[in-house]
Amino acid sequence: MVKVNRNEILEILKGYDKEDITIATLGSHTSLHILKGAKEEGFRTAVVCEKGREVPYKRFKVADEYIIVDKFSDIVNEDVQEKLRAMNSIVVPHGSFVAYAGLDRIENDFKVPMFGNRDILRWEAERDLERELMIESDIRIPLKFEDPSKIDRTVMVKFPGARGGRGYFVASTPEEFHQKIDSMLERNWIGEEDVENAHIEEYVSGCNYCVHYFYSPLNNEVEVLGMDSRYESNIDGLTRIPAKDQLDVSLDPSYVITGNHPVVMRESLLPQVFEIGDNLVEGAKKLVSPGMSGPFCLQTLCTDDLEIIVFEMSARIDGGSNTFMDSSAYSYLLFGEFMSMGRRIAREIKEGAKQDKLDILIT
Repeated sequence: MVKVNRNEILEILKGYDKEDITIATLGSHTSLHILKGAKEEGFRTAVVCEKGREVPYKRFKVADEYIIVDKFSDIVNEDVQEKLRAMNSIVVPHGSFVAYAGLDRIENDFKVPMFGNRDILRWEAERDLERELMIESDIRIPLKFEDPSKIDRTVMVKFPGARGGRGYFVASTPEEFHQKIDSMLERNWIGEEDVENAHIEEYVSGCNYCVHYFYSPLNNEVEVLGMDSRYESNIDGLTRIPAKDQLDVSLDPSYVITGNHPVVMRESLLPQVFEIGDNLVEGAKKLVSPGMSGPFCLQTLCTDDLEIIVFEMSARIDGGSNTFMDSSAYSYLLFGEFMSMGRRIAREIKEGAKQDKLDILIT
C-alpha cells in the first residue's frame, strides 16, 4: 500500500481556516487533558468516541464536538475523516489511537493532519526498530537475547505493540520461559504470532522513572515536563505479601499497568535525564525524519550505581502524563503556571499557527 503523502496532508492543511482550528483525538488514554489543555489555549475540541463511552467527556465538559462511532477503529473510516477535516482538525495521537486504528491504516489511510511525526509511531511498536534508535542515540539499554535457549540470567519478556504491560513476564531459564509462554497462551493474553516476536532482555533491577519529554521544533529545545511511576497488577499485589508466603501463592506475576503516580527524581540525576532526551531527539532526526516531534516518554530504571537505563519508549504522548493534568514539579519550573502535556501540545500548535509554521508540526 502507498503511504499517506506528506504533500497531500499539507494541501489539506493549506485549506484549513487557521483561525478556527479544532484539536481532536480518540476518546481514551490521555484524551481528557489533551482536550482540556486545548480548550485552555482557546481551541475548539472534538472527540471520537465509541457509543456509550462519551460520558466522561460530557461530564468533565472538555469536548465541543462529538463523533460517535460503533467501535474505536472506525476513526480511520472515510466518513469520520471527512467530519474531522470539515472541522479543520489536527489530531493528537496517543496509545489507544495507535492500538485501535492500527499502524498500517494510520500510515496508509488516515488523511487528516496529525500533530507530531506519524512515521515514528512504528519505531515504538517494533522492538528491533526501537532498539536501533536507542543504539543510534547512544542510550544505555538492556542486553537482548535473540534465542530463549540462550537465557542465562533473569530476563524480562515483552511483546510488540501498545499493550500496557499485558503478557509481560520474568524468567530465569529457558524452561521457565516456555512454561510461562504456555500459561500466557492459555489466558489468551498473547497469540502464537506474539510468541514469534517475543522480545527478551536482561532484567535490570532499579527504581522506575517514566520521563515525559516534549521536543519543540519551533524552539529547537527538549523539555522535561513530568515523571511518573506505574502501578502494575498483579506484581504490586504480590510484593505486598511477605516473602516467605509468596512461594506458597499459586499466582503467576503479571505487569498490566493499572495506574500511575507522580514522582520527582534526585536532582543530581537530572543532567542524565536531559542528556538522554537530547540524544534521542538527535538520533530520531537521523533515522526517521522529522524526528521525535512533540511529546515522547522514556521508561527508565535507575540502578544503585545511579545509572539511568532506558527499557522502553513511547514516541507520542504517554499515559503517565495523566499524573499532571494540571501541572508537575518540572512543568511548573519551566512555565511558572499550570501546564499539562495536553496544554503544552495545544500551545505549540497555537504558536505554530501564529508563526505560520504549522507545516513543521504536523504530518
